Order: sequence, then C-alpha cells, then structure tokens
Amino acid sequence: MTSLDSISIAILLGSLLVLAGILSSLIAMRFGAPLLLVFLIVGMLAGEGGPGGIPFNDVRATYVVGSVALALILFDGGLRTRLATFRSVLGPSAMLATVGVLITTLLTAPFAKLMLDIGWVQALLVGAVVASTDAAAVLFLINAGGLRLRPRVRATLEVESGINDPFAVFLVLLLVEILLIGDQSWSQALASFARDAVFGCAIGWLGGRIIALVINRINLAQGLHPPFVAVSALVVFGLANALHASGFLAVYLAGLVVGNRQTRARNAVVTFLDAVTWLAQIVMFVLLGLLVWPHRLGDTIAGAIVIAAVLMLIARPAAVFLCLWPFNFQWNEKVFISWVGLRGAVGIFLASIPLLIGLPMAYLYFDVAFVVVLSSLLIQGWTVAASARRLDMSFARSDPLPARVELDLPGQLTREIVGYPVPANSPYLRRGLIPNWARPTLVVRDEKILTPTEAEPVREGDYVYLLAPPEKAQALDRFFVDMPPPARPDPRLLGDFFVPGTATLGSLAEIYGLQVAPERASLTLAEHFTQELQRPPKAGDVIDWGPVALVAQKITKGQVATVGLRLAEPDPAQPQTFKTRAKTWLARMQKYLG
Repeated sequence: MTSLDSISIAILLGSLLVLAGILSSLIAMRFGAPLLLVFLIVGMLAGEGGPGGIPFNDVRATYVVGSVALALILFDGGLRTRLATFRSVLGPSAMLATVGVLITTLLTAPFAKLMLDIGWVQALLVGAVVASTDAAAVLFLINAGGLRLRPRVRATLEVESGINDPFAVFLVLLLVEILLIGDQSWSQALASFARDAVFGCAIGWLGGRIIALVINRINLAQGLHPPFVAVSALVVFGLANALHASGFLAVYLAGLVVGNRQTRARNAVVTFLDAVTWLAQIVMFVLLGLLVWPHRLGDTIAGAIVIAAVLMLIARPAAVFLCLWPFNFQWNEKVFISWVGLRGAVGIFLASIPLLIGLPMAYLYFDVAFVVVLSSLLIQGWTVAASARRLDMSFARSDPLPARVELDLPGQLTREIVGYPVPANSPYLRRGLIPNWARPTLVVRDEKILTPTEAEPVREGDYVYLLAPPEKAQALDRFFVDMPPPARPDPRLLGDFFVPGTATLGSLAEIYGLQVAPERASLTLAEHFTQELQRPPKAGDVIDWGPVALVAQKITKGQVATVGLRLAEPDPAQPQTFKTRAKTWLARMQKYLG
C-alpha cells in the first residue's frame, strides 16, 4: 500500500506543478515575461534545491518527455507552414540550420574552453548543445505582443526552427561519441549525417502522405481525428529514430505534408495540437527545472554567463550575417534575426544526453545550458517586441482579431463553414465587401436562422456564416475586425485596409480576388511601386490594379513601407454615395474576374 500511496502522491504533486505552470502563465502574459522562463522557475522552486524540496533526478523520464514534446512541437510547426512559404525561404533557413549551427558552435567553443577550463572536444560539445535556436518561443512572444513580422523574416525563423534541430543533434551525438570512444572519421560522420537526413526526409514525406490518406479514407468516431494525427506524428518520429534516421526532420516534414493537403477535421486537429503542444512544453520545462540544483550552478555560473553573452553578441550575429549574405536580406533584418535567436527547449534537451549516457562532467553541460537558456529568455525574450519595432520588422495590431468559428463539412474537403459576429465598425458591415471565394450561407439574428437574402441588410450583432476554403479562412478575419474609422477617413479605401510593403502581389491577389501574372506573384508591393514608378516613391503615389488602387501611405528609407488599398475612382456620372461606390466596385470586380 505504501508504494500505491507514493504513486498517488506523485500524481498529485505532478498535477499541481502543471497547474501552477498554467496559472502562472496568466501573470507572465500580463507582465510580458517569456512563458518558458516561468515554467523553468516553477520547476526550480519545486525541486530538491528549491523551497519545494521534491527529489527528482530521473533523466531518462525527462529525455522521453522532451523527445515527445519536441516531436509534437515540430509537427505542429510543419502543419502550420505553407509549402509556398517553405520553398521561398528554404535556402536561407537551411544555411542557418546547418552552416549557422556549425559557425555558432565553433565561435562559442574557444570561450567555453577558456572560461570552464576544459578540453577542446568538451568545449565544442558545450557550443553544440547551445547552438540551436528556439524560434517557436520567439514567434509566441511576437504574437503575444500584438506584432506582425515581415513575412520573409517570420518564414525564415519558422522554417529554421523546424530544420535546425537535426544538425544540432548530429553534432552533439558525434562529439559525445568522440569523448566516449576516441577519434572518429569526419568523412564517415558527414556521410552518416547525409544518410540520416535523406532517410528522415523520405520517412517524413511518406509518413505525412499516409496520415493524410488514412484520415480522409477511414471514418473514425467523432473526436478521434485529432488524437489519431498526433499519435501518428509520434509514430513517424519513433520509426525514423529506430531506423537511425533524423526523427526531428521526419516529423517536421510529415507535418508540412499533412498541413498542405486537404484533410478532414483540419480545424479540430489544429486546435487539439495547440493544447497538446502547450501541455507538452509545460511538462517538459517543469521537469527540466526540477533537475536543476541552484547550489551547483555557483561553480559554472560566471563562465556560463560569458558563454551566453558570446552567443547573443558574437556567435549568433556572425552566423546570421555570413549565412544570409548571399540572399539579399536587409541589414536590419539580419540584426533582428540575430537578436531573436533565443535558446530554449532544444538546448536543455540536448544537454540531458550526456547525463543520460553517463558522460564524465555531464552536469557541466546541463548547468551551462540552463544558465544560457535562462539568460536568453530574460534578456532577449523580454526585448523581442521592442527590437521588432525598433528595427521596423513589424507593425502593431491596433485591431483585435475577431472571434472566428470554423466548422468542418462531412463529405467534402474543399470548403468549410466560417462564422463571425458582425461588430459595428467592421469593414464587412460598413462596406459590404467580401472576397469572391467566400459565400455567405446563413445569418443568425435574435436566435433566428435566416438566409442571406432574408437577412438583408446585415446588422450589427448578427452572426454571419460563410463557405470558404479551409486554407483561406483566416484571411476573412480582416473583414470582421471591429476597427473604428480614422479621424479623416478616405471614403474610397477598402475598409481602411493597410498592408505592409513586404506583402507579395500573389498573397494580396489571393485574399482580395485580384489577378496577377504567375511570374510577378512573388514580387513585393514595395518592389512593385519601384518598378512601376521608375523613380523613388513618395507618400500618396497611386498605382491602379484592376478595380483596386494601391496607395503609398508610408515611405521608409526610400521604399514603400505601408500600402493602403483604395477603390477605383467612381464614374463621375453616378451619384457619389456609398451605395453607388460599393455597387460600382463589385460590378467592376466581377467584370475583371471574367
């Protein structure tokens, strides 16, 4: 009975720790603190070296939980990445994920050797453990701060986070093997890495195809689709590792394949993975915090702080500037990508490998990684939003996102029902505009269900439900934002919409139902203005695009930074009323689309 009681107490204490982490996230978000830092601190306080006094040294359990958590996080990241986005930044992201990790390791190693008084191989292992970044934490902090990154910068960080882990794992395992059994052939090691990467890509691609095929062909009970996808992702991860391929690369690519194919219950899967990945991160960081002994950190804290500073100020910037040099990134973009290279889950997870296999001085790597992650989250994590604004990498979301409801339609995959409440200042209510690929199907008013014809005109407080492709549903948000009109509105603006100059013609055409030549789809609006005007742009410059006019609203360093979308000039023979303008725009849109 005593053993049963101890298990019950362990379950109780574990559950209370996770609840403490979840509830502390509310305080962290209020003060802008990085949540991963909060979970680490909760674990430290509860651990044997903290006031909680809970004894915990199960490295194997921590490694298993970390593997599962990282696999689900990477799968979720791949699931949310558009294939077009992946292709557009694959070059710079792959350079950062391989050459960048190697450069960071090599530049960090001399300082580790000097500050920790260790050998060169041990110093390289310290560098490899902390070389990979945790861009998922960066993107969460940016979203929580109400910022929108430049599309190319955001995509580069997203893809880098998905593909940099395999190379970091390879370096760590290679150096651990050298420490255990002596010198290894670097040519054989590189061949082994190439083999693991190729097999990982093949298993990930095939696994993603199989997951998508099965979820569309088999009629699972309601609610089982999301756990099926999550567990299938872990199967891909485990299979790749069992075959000595890259499990992290395989699971990321599996998510990329599934996310870019039409599947059942897509919204339910994404929502489920949101919750699962959050829980996985909380559990992982609380366990990592439990493993930390604050008293033991005193032996290495000075050297670890120097290593953290080297990573932030020397190694990461050098790697970013060298790797992105061939890809025409702007100076401020490189600085921002350098600064937001946070160290997080992967670093501490990799540091647990020497502990797991019993490597001499194993706790040294773990303690250094912990201090580096703590410093990164404290310094860089708290300044992500400020640096994004200072370097002109984003613009603030002045308009809160609307409450969107997505409902899957059984029997088909190309459409789903998307619902929104209609606020007073939404562009949809003020102008009646909607993309041509979205079709209103019903309106709920005063607990009555009406057809769009019966509900005309739509009123404030109605709930509108539309048919739309699942991959485009999020683009409808901007039409239902509660956005008060500006003090001096331009009556011809499309709901007073503004987009960054870094947005591409293709993305704008897709959202607003415009047409663009395929060879110009990847052109940014800033580049479009420069090509069309044949001179430096000025605020107020206008370029016509079918039924829409692009207006240069803000100019930064000689380039268009913000563009307003304006209706085409109305026919002077018609009365200048809102209704006439809206009808004219819709008629011209239909004619333009043929």
